[in-house]
Amino acid sequence: MKLWNDDLEALRPEARQVVAGALGAIAEMFAGDGPPPDDLHERALFSRRAFARTTGEPDPTAVDVEIAGVRCRTFRPDGPARAVYVHFHGGGMILGTPEMNDAGNRALADRHQVAVVSVDYRLAPEHPYPAGPDDGVAVVRWLLDHGEGEYGSDRLLLGGESAGGYMAAAVLLRLRDEPGALDRVLGANVVFGVLDWGRSPSQRGLRATEGPDMLSPEGIVDFGDCYLPGMTDDERRAPEISPAFADLRGLPPAFVSVGSADHLLDDSLMFAGRYAAAGNDIQLFVAPDMPHGFQAFPCGITRAWDDAVTTWIAERLDG
Repeated sequence: MKLWNDDLEALRPEARQVVAGALGAIAEMFAGDGPPPDDLHERALFSRRAFARTTGEPDPTAVDVEIAGVRCRTFRPDGPARAVYVHFHGGGMILGTPEMNDAGNRALADRHQVAVVSVDYRLAPEHPYPAGPDDGVAVVRWLLDHGEGEYGSDRLLLGGESAGGYMAAAVLLRLRDEPGALDRVLGANVVFGVLDWGRSPSQRGLRATEGPDMLSPEGIVDFGDCYLPGMTDDERRAPEISPAFADLRGLPPAFVSVGSADHLLDDSLMFAGRYAAAGNDIQLFVAPDMPHGFQAFPCGITRAWDDAVTTWIAERLDG
């Protein structure tokens, strides 16, 4: 079984060079002032403040609205929306905001003629599980009921990166209990998601590719302890918490992508394999030698990934 084709294989030297040259500067952007605190909650807030400094200038075309009591950042296309793309930002369930994806969400709305609703879900440690997924489900339920009148379509696509990929998968699974909901969900775009909160082998440091990464096993432990306090790894693998351990039958098409150097590699491989075995339509994109957050490293592999995602979304919209 080959996880990537010969064209991507030929692009690996360039990718390694790009990552090696840029990862240090990117990591420095996310570093806080001084050493991290010893206390777990204070360390989470420390990381949140450092991460906030990396958010670029907000897009002036975005409009903040409240949907089902949740702040959402919205982008409208120039003309009727073909669907609503519900976006969830990353940040390990402890940091991040919709603004960090303004540029990508604006481009998504323009490229595919969709409305984009980026959800500012509640974060741990102040709001541990299930607060974040509860917010995501509430927004999606509202869009199923009111999306046609507000945005011109009640057809939905779900998507997100890292913790946002987890949110997309978790919300999708909960929608299965809503009569008629999955009929209007065109698919889920799960980008290097956290899909095993019980810490998959790669999360623990047993990666297939020993390349540099934006994540570390220690940082992943902090995310889990903030989001799921007091739970053992086995308890965190309950199907309602970890999508990779859920019943995955009867779900819409999905696009799953991850880098082979990502500490979340095994999450995506397990989820994608079980998703396919359950009889669903799924496309898996493994980016060789690429780390977590690989879209931040422009090279031939990330361009190939962007082309693949663009094609997949267009196919979903075309039915």
